[in-house]
Amino acid sequence: MPDLSWMAWTWPTAIFFLSIFALLALMGAWEYASPGGNPRYGILRFETTRGDRLFLSLLGSAFICLGWLGLTELPLWYALIGCAFYAGLVFRLV
Repeated sequence: MPDLSWMAWTWPTAIFFLSIFALLALMGAWEYASPGGNPRYGILRFETTRGDRLFLSLLGSAFICLGWLGLTELPLWYALIGCAFYAGLVFRLV
């Protein structure tokens, strides 16, 4: 068994990775149930699918959290509210 003590596996870290795994599993099930995902053109003016919008929301959320950590002393839980709002906007408008 490899020694993973250097990675600081805490409950928030586990929840983070389990959440991403759950999102990917849900998107996979959604794609299986309804293939194609209706590609559409949003405010960025290029064609995106559900998977593209999930990727953009995860990438943007990472930058929101990094900015939050670098610019404020407030707990990261507040940034997650902004990340959820951002993801909603991406799935709605992009």
